[in-house]
Amino acid sequence: MAFWGTILLIIVLLLVCVSCIRIVPQAQAMVVERLGAYLDTWSVGVHFKVPFIDRVAKRIVLKEQVVDFAPQPVITKDNVTMKIDTVVFFQITDPKLYAYGVENPIMAIENLTATTLRNIIGDLELDETLTSRETINTKMRSALDIATDPWGIKVNRVELKNIITPAAIQDAMEKQMKAERESREAILKAEGEKKSTILVAEGRKQSAILNAEADKEAAILHAEAEKEKRIREAEGQAEAILKVQQANAEGIRMIKEAGADNAVLQLKSLEAFVKAADGKATKIIIPSEIQGMAGLVKSIAEVADKN
Repeated sequence: MAFWGTILLIIVLLLVCVSCIRIVPQAQAMVVERLGAYLDTWSVGVHFKVPFIDRVAKRIVLKEQVVDFAPQPVITKDNVTMKIDTVVFFQITDPKLYAYGVENPIMAIENLTATTLRNIIGDLELDETLTSRETINTKMRSALDIATDPWGIKVNRVELKNIITPAAIQDAMEKQMKAERESREAILKAEGEKKSTILVAEGRKQSAILNAEADKEAAILHAEAEKEKRIREAEGQAEAILKVQQANAEGIRMIKEAGADNAVLQLKSLEAFVKAADGKATKIIIPSEIQGMAGLVKSIAEVADKN
């Protein structure tokens, strides 16, 4: 009987010793009390406590935690009531302060978030609230981080998850956005038509300029062609007259070389005058030397008949 009692005692002692061994996992901490008073904070590793005297008062997770609070009613500066849903990212930096700083840290953070949010939104109008999320997030994170520091909590980030406006305000905003979109569309359309009109006018202007330049160049080319034509005609006429005179002179020279008398030479001169007139002259002035010829009357009559 005493043997079994000894074995039972040994088993109880072993169980007590095993119960006094504590293993703290990664990213966790344990707050240990001795006789109700704070003793130590155990970090990662194996730890031993005194049986029946020491106890683990609180297990604390040191990883970053996320708390999504219910939408909080707030009133803007222009008296618009809305609800804002917030998300808080925090991390416990001091397990002792977290264990003894506040009774319910999560509830404390929620209430602190609600009051801080109301204070910030109360200084903003509706439009500013909807367009200043980053500013609101920064102000809330700073305020919450300062307020929760005595609790061993560091607020890393605060986000406005959702802003719920009243149905009437939402409808008015949608109508306003629709009107603004229609206004922008009308402006863009008018600007497009204006640019199109300007481009058409510039095209017509450029076309008129090109046509005028083309007409000018055509007129210049035509004038030059006419000038060249007249020059060539004048040169042809001059060359023809020159050849005629050269032929007449050559004929006279040949007659003279053949021994013709003065009467024949005078007659040839008269024929030269007739050819020079070319049928266009109505009167021919005969030199006095030729008028003395007796047979010249008949030649003049023949020339007159030809005209």
